Amino acid sequence: MLKVKESIGLLKIDEGSVTSPAGFTADGVHTGLRYAKKDLGVLISEVPASCAAVYTQSHFQAAPLKITQESIEMDHKLQALIVNSAIANACTGEQGLKDAYEMRALCANSFGLKEEHVAVASTGVIGEYLKMDCIRNGVGDISPSKDGSPSFQEAILTTDTVTKKTCYEMMIDGKKVTIGGCAKGSGMIHPNMATMLAFVTTDAAVESSVLQQALSELTDVSFNQITVDGETSTNDMVLVMANGLANNEPLTSQHDDWDIFKQGLKLVCEDLAKSIARDGEGATKLIEVTVEGAATDEEARITAKKVVGSSLVKTAIYGADANWGRIIGAIGHSSAEVNPDKIGIFLGDQCLYHNGQPQNFSEDKAKEVLEKNTVNIHIDLRIGNGEGKAWGCDLTYDYVKINASYRT
Repeated sequence: MLKVKESIGLLKIDEGSVTSPAGFTADGVHTGLRYAKKDLGVLISEVPASCAAVYTQSHFQAAPLKITQESIEMDHKLQALIVNSAIANACTGEQGLKDAYEMRALCANSFGLKEEHVAVASTGVIGEYLKMDCIRNGVGDISPSKDGSPSFQEAILTTDTVTKKTCYEMMIDGKKVTIGGCAKGSGMIHPNMATMLAFVTTDAAVESSVLQQALSELTDVSFNQITVDGETSTNDMVLVMANGLANNEPLTSQHDDWDIFKQGLKLVCEDLAKSIARDGEGATKLIEVTVEGAATDEEARITAKKVVGSSLVKTAIYGADANWGRIIGAIGHSSAEVNPDKIGIFLGDQCLYHNGQPQNFSEDKAKEVLEKNTVNIHIDLRIGNGEGKAWGCDLTYDYVKINASYRT
């Protein structure tokens, strides 16, 4: 089924995935890192691809991230990614680096690639060493194909309850260009970048430097605008590969169709970010906070993320309690410019607070809004023209249960 974004020339492909762009294949297998579920995946491009990546801002960067950064810096091209779940290979010292290098070599040797064209990613428990015998045996069982994305998507999960994917098509230079992506993430989500991994593929022709600039910019309005629990992990990474097999003229900011491509990439990043927020550990609802009227776009994003990250806001939404004082509390200690006598707060189409005064509203209608799968909060700071959004989820009893026994 196709959903048409006619105004910007984009088609959302509901059944599309990370292998939908031309030349990409994937697979995932069970190796024994996890008890029964798939735990090792490989994503491959038919040809070396331009690439871009952003990483966790944690002081503790896991070994796979260091290896991936090294690979990208060597040639600014990638042709494959190998990723495991269950074990993060983080805070594992020299042995962790050795194991990550071996994962890269195993993938390169198995599929006839240059080692420097292989990226490595891991997710799972911090402080445990990889079971390399499982990975060695598992690589030989991997058989990438165009139909292998469901297995790959499953192999990267940890506490996620669902796989996460999206895909868009567009016309560039009269050529069909596809952007697909998948992600994992459910807890430790507060990006500067979370145990969050996102992998995006496209058959567009675009140089790595141009792709990097676009990804860095779009990350700030998508992945860096989600929060589940205010925690940042050691392994967060968003990786984009562009193999050029659509045969369009190389894209730059001066290209006539650049805005279409960039909007497509933005939608892929935003879709994946929202799917991570919606699947927060123990969550029952997605929360979307929209802020307008801020002094700058950055201050709007700061305010939105402060609200969606508030434990008191999150618990009020879980309980379907229209306690707008929780929203005020979160806005009140943000670093954005705020005039308490001007602000407006809206839940759905109901105004809760206006120009320093509480407003009469229907508790029953507010409860109906709060019981939906997606809860929309709108804040108007009435100071400038800045706009921004953030996404998160409610905070439930199950979040505590999941994280109280994460290792056991």
